[in-house]
Order: sequence, then C-alpha cells, then structure tokens
Amino acid sequence: MLSDSTATILAERPSVATVVAGAPRVAQIAARCSDETEAARCLAPEVVEAVREAGFARHFVPAAFGGTEGRFVDMTSAVALVGEGCASAAWAASLSAYAARYGAFLPVEGQEVLWGDGPDALMAGALMPAGKAEPVSGGWRLSGEWKYISGVRFADWVFACSAVPGTVGPDGRGEVRFFAVPRADITVKDTWFTLGMRGTGSDTMVLDDVFVPEHLTLSRFDINAGRATASEARCHTVPVNAVNALPLAVPVVGAARGTVRASAEQNLRRVDRRGAPLREKPSVQTDLARSAGEVDAAELLVQRAARVADGIEETEEGEAAVRGPRDLALAVELSVSAVERLFRGTGTTGHFESDPVQRFWRDVNTAASHVIFSFETTGTAYGAWALGVESAEPRR
Repeated sequence: MLSDSTATILAERPSVATVVAGAPRVAQIAARCSDETEAARCLAPEVVEAVREAGFARHFVPAAFGGTEGRFVDMTSAVALVGEGCASAAWAASLSAYAARYGAFLPVEGQEVLWGDGPDALMAGALMPAGKAEPVSGGWRLSGEWKYISGVRFADWVFACSAVPGTVGPDGRGEVRFFAVPRADITVKDTWFTLGMRGTGSDTMVLDDVFVPEHLTLSRFDINAGRATASEARCHTVPVNAVNALPLAVPVVGAARGTVRASAEQNLRRVDRRGAPLREKPSVQTDLARSAGEVDAAELLVQRAARVADGIEETEEGEAAVRGPRDLALAVELSVSAVERLFRGTGTTGHFESDPVQRFWRDVNTAASHVIFSFETTGTAYGAWALGVESAEPRR
C-alpha cells in the first residue's frame, strides 16, 4: 500500500512512471528472498533481475540510448517502496540507478560502449577516491582497492573514482575522475561482514593495472556542475549539490515505513502476559502514532529534496546546497527514532533473527551511520548560510 504522501506525488502525474509501477514487485520479491540475501551478504539473483526489469537501470540513462531520462521524484517514490520490503535491495537499486547518471557525462563514444546492448546495464560506483590512476597513451591505468562498493557483485560496470594530478577546481581542490570498468576486469574481495545492510554486498573492488580508455573516463567537476556531454535532460544537468544524499537517504526512509507496517501487523496479533490484546493498550497506540508521524515527516523531507532536484520547487540562491543535506540528514534521524521506538516495543520476541522488525532496525541503524548523514555537519552549514556566515556549503 502506498503511503499518503507518496500517493500525492504520484497523483500529480498523468501516469505512473515505469520504475514506480514496478517497485512493489521488487519489494515483494526482496522481502521473500531476505533470508537468502542476508546469508549470502548480497542480493539474491532473483532480486537483481527484478530490479533490472522494473526499470531502475534505465531510469537515468539518456534517451538516445533507450533510457528514460526520468525524474528524481519518481526514483524517490520507487526506492522508498522497495525499502518497505528490504532496505538492502532499495539501497543497491538506488545507488545503481544513480551511478548510471555518471554515464551521461562520458564522451558519446563511451556511452555507446556502456549502453550499446541496451539501457539496462546495471552500474555501481565508488563514492570516495581511492587507488592510483596513471595517465598513459590513449587512457589510464588503474590499480588499487576501493571499499564499500554496493552492488559490486552484480554490476555490469563499476565507476572507480581516483584523484588525478593536474587540474584544480574553483574550490581549490584537485581533480577527481571516474573510470568505467567492466565486470571482467574486476576482482571482488569478500569484506562485507556487517551488523546490518548485509544484502547490499558492499565488498571491496580490486583493480590490478587495468587499462581504461579515455572515452570511458569523466571528471567529477562535470558531475558537480551538471555538464552532461550530449543531454539536456534535467536529471543530467542538475548540479550535484541539488541531489546530494538523496540516493542514500531514501532507502532508510523506506525501511522505516516498512518497520511501521510490520510493527502494526504484529501488534494486531500480539497479546500481553494476561492475554489482553496489545493493540488496545494506549502506549502501543501512541508509539505507533509517533513513529508513523516521524516517517511521514521524513518522507515529506526527501520528496521535497527530489522536487528541488527536478526543478519543480525553487529555492533561494545557495539554499539548495545547504537545505537539501540538512533535510536528508534530519529525515534519517527521524527514521532512526521511529524504528528505535517500535523495536523497543517488540519485547524479547523482537530479537529473534526471524523477526522483520529487528532486521529493519539493524539495517536502518547501519545505514544511518554513514558520515553523509551527520547533522552536526549539515546543520552547521545550513545555520551558517541562514546567518550569512561565509563558506556555508557542506564539504563533500
């Protein structure tokens, strides 16, 4: 069932986007395969194919290569829906879809390589620079290790990220480039042993003197500025500070919504030690109400960020760069609070591995520990901007 706020967003469109229409099926399959996914510490093959079939891979792909050139509000709704079934599936689907955006910044020759066989190639990407990139004739040679690459085991292509010598950006920082590497050139080191988000399969990618031709590289300067190579679609020309942590925050909010639903379903059946229905207890009712309200608020925050990214909602000059990160960090804090309250209410039975609420609790808390959700950082940046203090933009 769609939440009221998600339904409102969808009602604004004459038809439901393909990725949104396919998301409930992905959520259902991911929830059913959750045990397999957790045990394998990567998405079950059936879930991966469901993600591909639902249109996540093609959503941000240029129309010239059969892609959707879709909206951020639609991806936000779709990821949140998948998160209600499985946080790991939502996280992997979201990051794969957003990684495909990078392809629009490659030279056209490189885009033809990525999507020559169609727009449904699954991508993964390194968020932080690592390894070593050495310029050579016709391209670059890459070596090193890149940690925490969500979806690296199922990706057809992975964008490695490395600092390179030479160009300095307007902020005084050196250039960082992305390099599209095919699955055949990648070695995966099995390193993802975690409390939560196990199914993301965020293992370590190893490259050993891999050659990447020049047409499969792009500068992070271009992504930051929204300078796509041959596309004028909004999803390719929006500056990165209007997107910020949206790919990472939405899976957490979706999982919090799934927690609310799972908790409500459990409390419809549970009784206390005297046999009285828990659903009749005011404390259970108010806990559910407060958590549901927090998740509703979190959804509104991420949807507003998506609307700004799509250009549907305007902001003051400089505001998007600081309000978006603030809102997304706050949305994650609200989600953690909602899930924590409901998990405490499960009692001893909620700590068994078979209980869906404890899985959501582990996943939400693990995802929320990402440094990008630090409200101390994002809140300070927003407060500095609002008060006219210089250098208010949060660092990336």
